[in-house]
Amino acid sequence: MIDHSDLSRWLLDPLERTFMQHAFLAIVMVGVICGATGAFVTLRGLAFMGDALSHAIFPGVAIAFVTGGNFLIGALVAAVIVSVGIGTVSQSGRISHDTSIGVLFAGMFALGIAIISGQDSYARDLNSFLFGTILGVTRQDLTLTAAVGTVVLVALLYFRRELTTVAFDRTFAVSRGFRLWRFDQLFLLLLALSIVISIQTVGNILVLAMLVTPPATARLLTDRLPVMVVLSSVIGAACGITGLYVSYWRNIPSGACVVLVATGVFLLTFVLAPKTGWLTVWLRHHLHHGHPERDVQMGRTGPVSEAPEPVDR
Repeated sequence: MIDHSDLSRWLLDPLERTFMQHAFLAIVMVGVICGATGAFVTLRGLAFMGDALSHAIFPGVAIAFVTGGNFLIGALVAAVIVSVGIGTVSQSGRISHDTSIGVLFAGMFALGIAIISGQDSYARDLNSFLFGTILGVTRQDLTLTAAVGTVVLVALLYFRRELTTVAFDRTFAVSRGFRLWRFDQLFLLLLALSIVISIQTVGNILVLAMLVTPPATARLLTDRLPVMVVLSSVIGAACGITGLYVSYWRNIPSGACVVLVATGVFLLTFVLAPKTGWLTVWLRHHLHHGHPERDVQMGRTGPVSEAPEPVDR
């Protein structure tokens, strides 16, 4: 029997602490924003780009730290520069998209290391960048995250048709008069902004999971893009909240907890999804359909007088 007092304590105790209230607000916003943006990342197969951008903005973070500025603002400036740079280089025609990402990703990350390596707290600051410091989120960080997240979500909603067309059929998009470079650049910028506001929450290493895992889970549950975007956002926020609770009570790093919860939900969905789950498909095949080789054998050797089983239509 469930002890309601223990359950209430488990749920409410973390909410009595201001830093946890900030953390919950931050992870919900990040889950929704990354879930919505990640749906298009998954459809376009751009997971590597998300990983590259998360590393390429490091110089902005390093410069902000050295100058005493806000690290989110520094990361935003770097994200805009990198996304424009990737789009410009890849449009030259001589360098592929993947190559331009790889070159700028490596160069920018190395620049960030060079800038921050002269600081006495180099190891500690690099560690917080890589793994996140969600428990250190301030009101200013929440305000900036909300503002940037609103811009990203409004842009995705306003340009949803163009972004969807470009994601599914670039040839058709060209025939409709869409300028691919503009919408590629727009999506790069929205992706970079989503990554920036996520880094403080789950860290540079784990941000890719928030962009890919909830959308991949949603993709197993629906074939409709609008439903996928909403489901992905809900899954991202729910996994974030659950991960924070586990982190608080089990004393495990919050970023790792959030990603592990999201991964667990994905694996469960992969196995148990109502239409596409591995176990669901296996049971449907074995319980509702005959075995082809067995049916052929029965047709050849079975009694002639046996009537065939009715076929579901």
